[in-house]
Amino acid sequence: MQATLDQAIKLGLREEEFEKIKEVLGRTPNFTETAMYSVMWSEHCSYKNSIKWLKTLPRDGEKLLVKAGEENAGLVDIGDGWGCVFKIESHNHPSAIEPFQGAATGVGGIHRDIFTMGARPIASLNSLRFGKLDNPKTKWLLKGVVKGIGHYGNCFGVPTVGGEIYFENCYQTNPLVNAMSVGVVEVNKGLTVSATSHGAGNPVFIVGAATGKDGIGGASFASADISEDSINDLPAVQVGDPFEEKKLLEACLELIKTGVVIGMQDMGAAGITCSTSEMSAKGEHGMIIHLDKVPTRQSNMKPWEMLLSESQERMLVVVEKGKEAEMQAIFDKWDIHCVQIGEVTKDQNLKYYMDGELVADVPAESMVLGGGAPVYDREYTEPKYFQEIAKFNAESIIVPSDLKEVAYSLVQLPTIASKRWVYNQYDSMVGTGNTHTNAPSDAPVVRVHGTKKALAVTTDCNSRYVFADPYKGGMIAVAEAARNIVCSGGTPVAITNCLNFGNPYNPEVYYQFVNAIKGMGEACLKFDTPVTGGNVSFYNQSEDGPVYPTPTIGMVGVLESLTDKMTMNFKKPGDLIYVVGLNRNDINCSEYLHHIKNVTHSPAPYFDLEEEAAVQETILRLIKLKLIFSAHDISEGGLFVTLLESAMAGGLGFNISTDANIRKDAFLFGEAQSRVVVSVNPDLHALFEAEMKNVPFAKLGTINYNQDIVVDGESWGFLNDWKEAYDTAIEKQLAN
Repeated sequence: MQATLDQAIKLGLREEEFEKIKEVLGRTPNFTETAMYSVMWSEHCSYKNSIKWLKTLPRDGEKLLVKAGEENAGLVDIGDGWGCVFKIESHNHPSAIEPFQGAATGVGGIHRDIFTMGARPIASLNSLRFGKLDNPKTKWLLKGVVKGIGHYGNCFGVPTVGGEIYFENCYQTNPLVNAMSVGVVEVNKGLTVSATSHGAGNPVFIVGAATGKDGIGGASFASADISEDSINDLPAVQVGDPFEEKKLLEACLELIKTGVVIGMQDMGAAGITCSTSEMSAKGEHGMIIHLDKVPTRQSNMKPWEMLLSESQERMLVVVEKGKEAEMQAIFDKWDIHCVQIGEVTKDQNLKYYMDGELVADVPAESMVLGGGAPVYDREYTEPKYFQEIAKFNAESIIVPSDLKEVAYSLVQLPTIASKRWVYNQYDSMVGTGNTHTNAPSDAPVVRVHGTKKALAVTTDCNSRYVFADPYKGGMIAVAEAARNIVCSGGTPVAITNCLNFGNPYNPEVYYQFVNAIKGMGEACLKFDTPVTGGNVSFYNQSEDGPVYPTPTIGMVGVLESLTDKMTMNFKKPGDLIYVVGLNRNDINCSEYLHHIKNVTHSPAPYFDLEEEAAVQETILRLIKLKLIFSAHDISEGGLFVTLLESAMAGGLGFNISTDANIRKDAFLFGEAQSRVVVSVNPDLHALFEAEMKNVPFAKLGTINYNQDIVVDGESWGFLNDWKEAYDTAIEKQLAN
């Protein structure tokens, strides 16, 4: 039966898109075909409103082993025959409706993107955004998301090594849950796999969990605003089983070693529809698929339900004809479904049958990004709130008389305070590769077993900076990620990104998107960190309006040896404390200004890309020359919070003096970029200062022999008291 325009619109297609489908097919599609196009042409799968600008990002580099968008995740060369596969993706909408399963399946899905390419995941990270923590719904969302991340990661057996959490009003209804996975593979042994399909007659298998009705239309659900009615979309939220995924991981990696795999892809967004169409389009072949052979959890599932289901822990695998028994034996051993559901064909159409009846017949290429999926060029205009930002005058902000009290309030803000309540729920040590727990660094550092190498990994984005200035904020997001890698002793290699924005049909939102992309691209070129791929998540808004523009950066760096690792903790009483970079009279966009002074609109903090590059180059050189004992970058909360975090990590106090030429609140709490706090042995200070050829620096003071915190000769109390306030702030709010 032919589909109607009304049905197509209800499925999320636009009228002109329905007409284009008719042109492609030379006829009116039936309902099943229309449903397939609706998910494949959704924003979530096709990037139809973003691909024009994504293509402007730098996507080439000597370390890249696959180009951006070519595979499920990025693959970079880390030397000695090894490659690193990594990616970050969003699961925002599902987490807003059902936080436990939404977050859990986000973790499961991103790990599948890694091992479907032949790599073993060794580290997991996340980037989370919630509303104000004193709101009961925020507490429910936070508890559910953290429990979901911990449940899936802990059971699956991959350590959660790092991440970030911010709390702002704009995320009250629409939280952001971005999950990143990092894996390694021996590329010199040919153990990588492509998401492709070719060779007429080669069998097509579905492996893993049975297919159910959970997650139907999830890709379309992720391409709409969140509203009060979104709870009705609960079936669009997937349900995960980490133990099934663990078995699937081991079976897939064992299968890859046999050399019989032609191609493999996980079934994430749009399920069977997506994996069959993308693999076929890439391999320039077609498939015949028998849906009645697909293992199901529910009886009498309709063809369109099976094609759109996003049930978790499933893969589509094409192997060499004649090798079916070899594959079957592996999956039987792991007690996992392994069923041939079709075969590869010479023509490039996808033909889906149910009980012998042809229910859908579509050209694979017409459905996918880079093929027939639509591409739009949206208009954009400068946001009106920029006028409010331009009015800000720092001189109107009176410097508080009691800065100690300000600092005490600052370190208890949920965005700044210890995330101990969160990370204590994650298994960070499984796999014995994480070096971060006992020796914290700005970016977690993870061993690559079987080599001397280690990976420094991080997720970063201060979305308030991007809100204030999308172009500069986009640059800062990349720069801070690189700074964290460098302060940990690593050399930045490449990034993945998760671009979280509001509705792209809003010209002001699209302005934020376009300019953030431009800023990110410029910074990536400067740091030689090409973009390997990632995820665009639009429609992050509710009746309250869009969230802050949040282009989360996931970055990977390489340490040639663990001996290169630098940590953030103060090491030795009497050591000198310096700041590398220039302290400035700048309180713009700081946590202090926003949450203590309640100024919601101010310009982004000072940032200069050339200065940033010079500081990072200098820090990396100092680490290699063994001239510094600790390094910690200045970010949220400013200099005082940075000093306090290094002090708490080392159990030692500090004694510093402020600069009379800089207003005291800016000196202590300002967030001007491109600054790193380091500690130096007094015997090495001359050598250290001799290396400061290209960057400004200043001596701040010394590390104390006891736990005293001293600022300008005034005692600010004992370190343990500050640590108690910092460590328990979130726990106390959640308990109330």
